[in-house]
Amino acid sequence: MKIAIASDHGGYDLKEAIKAHLKARGDEVEDFGTDDKKSCDYPDFGAAAARAVADGKCERGILVCTTGIGISIVANKIKGVRCALLSETTSARLTREHNDANVMALGGGFTGPLLACEIVDVFLDTPFSGEEKHVRRVNKIKEIES
Repeated sequence: MKIAIASDHGGYDLKEAIKAHLKARGDEVEDFGTDDKKSCDYPDFGAAAARAVADGKCERGILVCTTGIGISIVANKIKGVRCALLSETTSARLTREHNDANVMALGGGFTGPLLACEIVDVFLDTPFSGEEKHVRRVNKIKEIES
């Protein structure tokens, strides 16, 4: 699977740990930055990665800032992106099964690398359920977006 990944300075260390984990899984990773821990603006990197998912260049996206909040807000401004801020595995599974989320966000200041990689695995390995009620709801989201 091809994964878009991005962070700001507050999420850089966790992004790098996740990137190594993804490569070990055999996933292809496209890193949209940042490339160091110098202060920077999360919208620049989060939007670039989210656009790669929306445009079909990458199948899923993983975004990290200090809280995960700001970068998830940015991602959800991109048409075609359904980004969920995650902090545990149950929500990761349910957002894939119910919402067909294609981007996830994490808070680098709150989630350690071991838990983050477990969340990533669940998010990437869980398919959308395709149940009629969930398809209907996702389609309503797409209508609102238009």
